[in-house]
Amino acid sequence: MSELFVQAKESDAEELAPFIASLWHSAYDGLLGPAQVDYMTGKFQSAAEIRRQMREEGYLYYFLRRGGENIGYCALHPEADSLFLSKLYLAENCRGKGIGQKALGAVTGIARKLGKERVYLTVNKGNARAVRAYEKFGFTLAESIVTDIGGGFAMDDFVYEYFL
Repeated sequence: MSELFVQAKESDAEELAPFIASLWHSAYDGLLGPAQVDYMTGKFQSAAEIRRQMREEGYLYYFLRRGGENIGYCALHPEADSLFLSKLYLAENCRGKGIGQKALGAVTGIARKLGKERVYLTVNKGNARAVRAYEKFGFTLAESIVTDIGGGFAMDDFVYEYFL
């Protein structure tokens, strides 16, 4: 792969979960509010849920590392002809430095290696920085969706795709 992407194992879930929560709070507290971020990380990115996704759904989790330090993470879900880029988050001090573009290159490389035709993702409509990064890489807008995630919360997202 690359030194940037280090594949996580189920046993890494206990380390991943609090790291993920810190990344999500940094990215979303101002956009969604801390209550929704707590709800989402508890429901979708707890250590138990990460392990379940890896074991039962075939999710691939990666630490993004630079100089031996965790600077982000990525979660991918291989599907029939596509690779779903479920999560890609960087530490705040690593954003805007080209690392995200390198990570997207690694993701498309994984998709090619797995024989997939496209990579797709969802991104919050208000996350302008991420939208710009995906468009800069070559992702195109496919649709707009709103998903009820329970707890009185919804995800208001764009779906972007990149054909290989």
